[in-house]
Amino acid sequence: MLISSCLNGCYGNEVSPAPANVDFALDVTSEPLTANGSSLIKSGIIVAPTLTGAFIAVSSACTHQGTTVQFQSTSSSFYCPNHGAKSSQNGSVTNGPASKALAVYTTTLTGTSLRVTS
Repeated sequence: MLISSCLNGCYGNEVSPAPANVDFALDVTSEPLTANGSSLIKSGIIVAPTLTGAFIAVSSACTHQGTTVQFQSTSSSFYCPNHGAKSSQNGSVTNGPASKALAVYTTTLTGTSLRVTS
């Protein structure tokens, strides 16, 4: 199934650019970011807590074909369920077929307010 999906259109399907001019805040006490392994998507960006308690934010669209990536808390990485691409918490590709890194955004935690900016 995976092979036939790729044979039918994996090449030349890079997605549109990641969100730009990003600047939003989240209340980490009222958002689903307090649960272990949680994440949320806002404005095309997936935000998740790491195992160390920091927060990471990357473009939510896989650079291969635009499928929404999922956060894997045990490895603090991002996984594309469409064709199996994986990216590290710094956005770099660790497993294809994606070839471009996910865009990474700056996160700043002040009290319970998490600001995400580009």
